[in-house]
Amino acid sequence: MTMPITIALTKGRILRETLPILTSAGLAPLEDLSKSRKLTFPTECAGVRLLLLRGVDVPTYVQHGAADMGVAGKDTLLEHSSDGLYEPLDLGVARCRLMTAGIKGTELPHGRIRVATKFVESAKRYYAAKGRQVDIIKLYGAMELAPLMGLADEIVDIVDSGNTLKANGLEARETIAHISSRLIVNRAAMKMKYHLIGDLIEKLAAATTRTQG
Repeated sequence: MTMPITIALTKGRILRETLPILTSAGLAPLEDLSKSRKLTFPTECAGVRLLLLRGVDVPTYVQHGAADMGVAGKDTLLEHSSDGLYEPLDLGVARCRLMTAGIKGTELPHGRIRVATKFVESAKRYYAAKGRQVDIIKLYGAMELAPLMGLADEIVDIVDSGNTLKANGLEARETIAHISSRLIVNRAAMKMKYHLIGDLIEKLAAATTRTQG
């Protein structure tokens, strides 16, 4: 390849579950990511490198062209402006749900309610569609404590098994969105490197089918 391609990846679960797809597509990193402190890595495919970022930063890097492509959870993308981004492929990994949750057996009070979440935009859209007036309280972690400590009536958070909610006396309520990891592409890069990026999308789509089959 004459024009290098940079793919931004999210650390953690998404990275672990994306690596088999990258390997199947011929894009395996040339060294063990888990044993290195580096943030950029060459791959088996000449001219393609991987960039390791925090999940919330992946769409920003791709949107501004610092990376040509990226892998991010749909929950992150729902919070981020889609301007300048294509979302051509659902990789089908890191599946979970964005849900409302509250103290088990309780009902929401009438009128305005308080909702704790880090998914502010998704929560605003959801409650607005329900015709519910809310005060959004932004938190970054330990979301389950908010209802227990009287900070919020309900939370909006990612639910996988639901065990953490149960352990804290909460229950999952309504599903806002089904979440999985998506491939995103910078719109300008798609035009400038159409054949290269198009070829990578095809390889990743085929690899996704193989690894999930």
